[in-house]
Amino acid sequence: MGKEDCGMTIDGMFMWAMILLLFSATLTLIRLLAGPTIPDRAVALDSMTTTTAGAMVAYGVITRQAVFIDVALVYAVLSYIATLYIARYLVKKRVGIACECEGEGT
Repeated sequence: MGKEDCGMTIDGMFMWAMILLLFSATLTLIRLLAGPTIPDRAVALDSMTTTTAGAMVAYGVITRQAVFIDVALVYAVLSYIATLYIARYLVKKRVGIACECEGEGT
């Protein structure tokens, strides 16, 4: 049996990945705008930044430019730190988050 060509190249696969990431970003944007609570929007924002970092990596592979992968890594780390600060703020303000200590008088 000879070598069969499946018709899909690496660039083609990454293009499909970009299409799926765009679809994911669209759904995440709907959740970001619709809410309904602030924690829902914070999670949607974190998902959007993760999707964006993935798109940067895929674009870097498609164009064969490593700088996009480096930028995506820095962007992902900064996004993670920002998510931690948002979560800390929401816990301190108790915005839309049920606290286990309710009813204890503290």
